[in-house]
Amino acid sequence: MGALWQTDTSKTVVPTERVDEAPIPEKPPGSRTKHGWGAFWLLLIIILIVLGLAAAKEMRTSKFQSREVSKFAASLSYEMKPGPSDAIRYPGAGPFDLRLGYSSLGEFLPRLLKRDYVIASQTRFSEKLMNYTDKGFFVPYAEKIQAGLSITDCRAAPLYQYKYPQQLYSSFESIPPVVVSSLLFIENRFLLDPRQPLANPAVDWPRFGMAIWSQVAKLLHIPGQSAGGSTLATQLEKYRHSPDGLTVSGAEKIRQMISATVRAYQAGPETLQVRQNVVRDYLNSVPLSAVPGHGEVHGMAEGLRVWYGADFNKANERLASTDTDPKSMAEKGLALREMLSLMIAQRRPSHYLTKGHDELADLTDSHIRLLAANGVIDAPFAAAALASQVTYRDWQTQPTIQPIETNKGISVARSRLGGLLNRPLYDLDRLDLSATSTLQGELQSQATEYLKRLADPAFATQIGLMGERLLTPTSTTQVRYSFTLFELTPDGARVRVQTDSTDQPFDINEGSKLELGSTAKMRVLTTYLQIMAELHDKYAEMTVPELKKVDIPDQDRLSRWAIDYLIENKDRNLPAMLGAALDRKYSASPGEAFFTGGGLHTFVNFRKEDNGRIPTLRDALRESINLPFIRLMRDLVRYTTYSGPNNSAELLKDDRDPRRQEYLASFADREGTSFLLKFWKKYKNKDTQARLDTFLDSMRPTPIRLAAVHRYLLPQASQESFNAFVRAHLKGAKLTEKLTDERLQRLYENYSPGAYDLPDQGFIAKVHPLDLWLMGYLLNNPDAKWSQIVKASQFERQEVYSWLFKSRHKGARDSRIRTMLEIEAFLDIHQRWQKVGYPFDHLVPSLATAIGSSGDRPAALGELIGTILNDGVRMPTLRIDTLHFAANTPYETKLINDPVAGKRVMPSEVATAMREALSQVVDAGTAKRVSGSFITPDGKPLAMGGKTGTGDNRIEAIGSGGRILSSKSINRTATFVFYIGDSHFGTLTAFVPGRTAEAFKFTSALPVQVLKGMAPILTPYLQPGAHTQCLPVEVARR
Repeated sequence: MGALWQTDTSKTVVPTERVDEAPIPEKPPGSRTKHGWGAFWLLLIIILIVLGLAAAKEMRTSKFQSREVSKFAASLSYEMKPGPSDAIRYPGAGPFDLRLGYSSLGEFLPRLLKRDYVIASQTRFSEKLMNYTDKGFFVPYAEKIQAGLSITDCRAAPLYQYKYPQQLYSSFESIPPVVVSSLLFIENRFLLDPRQPLANPAVDWPRFGMAIWSQVAKLLHIPGQSAGGSTLATQLEKYRHSPDGLTVSGAEKIRQMISATVRAYQAGPETLQVRQNVVRDYLNSVPLSAVPGHGEVHGMAEGLRVWYGADFNKANERLASTDTDPKSMAEKGLALREMLSLMIAQRRPSHYLTKGHDELADLTDSHIRLLAANGVIDAPFAAAALASQVTYRDWQTQPTIQPIETNKGISVARSRLGGLLNRPLYDLDRLDLSATSTLQGELQSQATEYLKRLADPAFATQIGLMGERLLTPTSTTQVRYSFTLFELTPDGARVRVQTDSTDQPFDINEGSKLELGSTAKMRVLTTYLQIMAELHDKYAEMTVPELKKVDIPDQDRLSRWAIDYLIENKDRNLPAMLGAALDRKYSASPGEAFFTGGGLHTFVNFRKEDNGRIPTLRDALRESINLPFIRLMRDLVRYTTYSGPNNSAELLKDDRDPRRQEYLASFADREGTSFLLKFWKKYKNKDTQARLDTFLDSMRPTPIRLAAVHRYLLPQASQESFNAFVRAHLKGAKLTEKLTDERLQRLYENYSPGAYDLPDQGFIAKVHPLDLWLMGYLLNNPDAKWSQIVKASQFERQEVYSWLFKSRHKGARDSRIRTMLEIEAFLDIHQRWQKVGYPFDHLVPSLATAIGSSGDRPAALGELIGTILNDGVRMPTLRIDTLHFAANTPYETKLINDPVAGKRVMPSEVATAMREALSQVVDAGTAKRVSGSFITPDGKPLAMGGKTGTGDNRIEAIGSGGRILSSKSINRTATFVFYIGDSHFGTLTAFVPGRTAEAFKFTSALPVQVLKGMAPILTPYLQPGAHTQCLPVEVARR
């Protein structure tokens, strides 16, 4: 034992006998293959073990992905550059992107470009970011936790700001720890593990594995509970950026996870702060269904307020409190239950928060117990939470809508933006958009406060608003005031103030159609001087002999005067001729009846002492005398009628002129449509029986009339039905003959269909033929619309007026043709008015248009006087200067106003003559009380002019001979449209709506006095060179 045996290799061993060597056995077939596959599988197992160990380590540490993904994410960059971008991709239809307007930029920008805006600057994506987004992934960037519409004034001072969500956790540190731990326990337990500084928040590997297994089990029909693998980070991607906030496929889930991963590592390999921000963002933005009258609900703050009526700040204070007294614990327990229930409800919010209250309560109880069992909360806290019960908000007694601080200027700016972008105000407020308004916020506030104070009798007395044709101490609260101030700038007229004393959505300046009385005289006189300028251009170069040969119709007084002036005056310059035109005289007598609007009308002056005067037009404007302008309007109509390129007036001379038929047909069509509309208003919104009853109630029944009506309306009815109808509607009527069956049979046959045409049938029934036709049409077409009725009645409207075309009615034909010629003349005048800003689609074809019967808007009058102030060049009205979308995001886009150049709409000489005439209104006319109120620092008055007007709008019933049977007031207005200095103009309107206007007698002296009282407020902003104290505007590069 223990010996070491060795062989002596130096000796040769000689065998004692020969021994044959046995042959080496051969390897069985396939043995090499077996050994080869064994080595392969061994190697594969080793590789898998190594990969598994590496994967396990990567899952634990995220070292590799944090390094590589952060490098990749850093290359996904963008930068802001001047001009429109040639490298940008707007996001898809994710709820977050839709709400903030990022998805809609492709719609917004073309709309704005068509409305005279240009893109001043926009982001450009890097090439790698373009490739990344082209593959469908979401752009990685630090998303805003709060955004919304903000509007600044022309000084860049805040005017309006809406932030959504309105309440939130501003930082991770502001969240009570119990809220964080509860959320993580439910959704993502290891998200904030400090031992994993490089962790990828997009993947929770244990949950992801369980989710995969649950899907496999589902395919193999293995029973078990379905599991979700979404982390908070991927849930954020889902409800922010996936279409409709849903995961509709496995590919969509992968897209969410990759996008969340890249977003997490964009700031670098370490992700703890990113993961904390994920918790904060989730709590601030998780979708929690929607509420009628409120809209969508997002985040814990809004969820607590809307669903439970709970105060977010108090809830957080209670959850962060360490107090242990019973009251504090009860409050703390309730706060936890409310928070926890919302965290759970996000899985099916529309169910749990509406119909599933009991289910949600049970689930909340289960989670409270789990939190306690796992040490997230202690036993007393859990007991307090289990003992509490949530109370759902009663939306009727506790409305969810929070009031928004606003005023007229803000309302106008928001409405303007909503129109520009085609978005309702609810959606507009939630856009990530900053806009610059042209309003001067400081002046806007002062003007608004001043107008509101006018309701105080003491202040109104101090301003001088008491007295004859003004107000009384008891009436000040019923008058509304509206004020607009514009500033002329090189590229447009900017609205500096737009306000009123009500703060109601209705805007008198832009949203109304009011009779503003004598302000219309400014439009009439402008048209008159424009025509005089045209006549000057046409005839000024002619010699006197040539002028004497010009044939002018007797009715065209304007052309006659222009030629006579040019014959008699060697100095033919346009300003001199316009001055002479303003000195033309017209009678102010109310003694004449005027054929206008299809009938005879008379007019009166405001002051009876003017009735005997024959003032110049300059004087008539200054003192606002009505009758000279009625006669001037008649001359404008006659000039248009008799001196147009196609002299329609020849129709009145030659009854055989074929064009007369066209005019008579037009009259019949227009008149017939007018009557049809009156009848349609009787029948619309009624059923068939009610319509028939209404029609028959307007008749005085007799057998013949009822027979004519029944046989027209119901031509297929039987004799028995006819007899019953006639007898039923003659009950109680005194008859001159007995209504036998034989008599009824004769009536049935005599008035059978086709026996009489429509006009005769109406004559027999003593009803308007078109009323009869409409009743028959509605019986067959009970759901007909007005447009269908007009189209279907084309023949009948001509048939009813067929008498006009018969030879014995020439006088009637002339009267109708004269009416149509007046309508055509007003169409031409309307086109002239539209060129200088008249806002409506038609004028009332009546001489009363000269004193305001066609209606107007204060803002449109302001535009006209602005054009006059600007030497006849009409400038665009500007209200929004810049729009800045998505600041500090990949979609950032800034647009600036690039208005079209001003357009000359009247000769400079006409504008100058109008300014001089309007200045007389202030210096010595109806607005003289404001004269000298606006002074420069050196004591000189600012140049000022304007026009006043009073509108007493009434509904009047007129009897025979023009006698007024009744008169009801609709509203009363008084307006002063003005210019001050070289660059400011505007309007001030006093307005009393409704029947209460009956008690008011104020005139335009009221707004003039109100403007005078505003002088101390306005004067500092109106000084030459002050630019209303606004900042310079960024101008587009051309």
